[in-house]
Amino acid sequence: MIHTVQRGESLAVIAANYRTSIQQLIAVNSMTNPNLLFIGQKITIPGLPDPNSIPYSIEISISLKRLTLIMNGQVMKQYPIAVGKMVTATPVGDFVVVNREPNPGGPFGVMWLSLSKIHYGIHGTNNPASIGKAVSLGCIRMYNEDVVELASLVPNGTKVSIRP
Repeated sequence: MIHTVQRGESLAVIAANYRTSIQQLIAVNSMTNPNLLFIGQKITIPGLPDPNSIPYSIEISISLKRLTLIMNGQVMKQYPIAVGKMVTATPVGDFVVVNREPNPGGPFGVMWLSLSKIHYGIHGTNNPASIGKAVSLGCIRMYNEDVVELASLVPNGTKVSIRP
């Protein structure tokens, strides 16, 4: 997978967002000076496939509180979700699924799908009454059975587009 460096990003931020190490990024990208990044620079992220090679993508509408699963450009399924509160809003932008953890415990329900923005993910919930509301710390909450179904379909590297 290729990441394009954005304003304000450092190698440490990129490594954290993709749950990899700075050393791995330096090695894979043959960087002679890892302290010298520029906006628009292409960085190879090890261990993730090219998102364009994956037939699935995810579109999230914060205002509609809906996650749409797309397969080969066609809507496959839609799911109700909970989103971030006003104070801890769900981030808007384009991300990818970088890893997953079944049964993460606590409020995260039965599955956690990490997004390429540290501390954010798509996950289940131990509070199904929260679905359809703006109540989270910025993550996308789904019913447990829905997030299990989603996780069984989409691989790591899947594009996730979050819009207002």
